Amino acid sequence: MYEPIRTKSVHSTMAGSTPDFPHRSREEELDIQLAGHLAALLAVTDELRALAPAADLDTAADRLAEQVARLRGGRTPARVPLTAAQGEHHPAALHRRAHALAGRALVVAASRADTAAAILAAERMDAHTAALEAPALASR
Repeated sequence: MYEPIRTKSVHSTMAGSTPDFPHRSREEELDIQLAGHLAALLAVTDELRALAPAADLDTAADRLAEQVARLRGGRTPARVPLTAAQGEHHPAALHRRAHALAGRALVVAASRADTAAAILAAERMDAHTAALEAPALASR
C-alpha cells in the first residue's frame, strides 16, 4: 500500500560530518546550564552582601565562585563589586530570587549527579528560606 523509503532521512544527513557543527554531550550541556544557574545565584548573593554584609554570605559567595570556576574549566566568574550593588533592592525579593535560582541549580546538579553542587544549592535554599522566615523580612 505504501512505497518503501528509498533515500536516507534528511535529518540524519543535515549535519553530515561537518567539523564546524558544535557537538556537545549531555554532560557538557548540563555543566553549562549548572554554571549559569550558580553564576546567577552568585550575583544575587553579592547583591545581598552589599545590602547586609554577613560572614555566611561571604563564605557562600566564595563557595559559589569555586563551583562556577570548576564547571567553567578554571575560568573565574564575574563578580559584582560590593559598592556597585547599591540601589533600591529589597532583601526579601533578593532572597526569593536566590531561593529560586538555588532550586534550579539543585535540579540540574541532581540531574548530572554533581554532589558538591547539589549540596551547596540545597544549603543556599535552606539559608534563603530561613532568611525569608526571619521576623525582619517576613513583614516585607
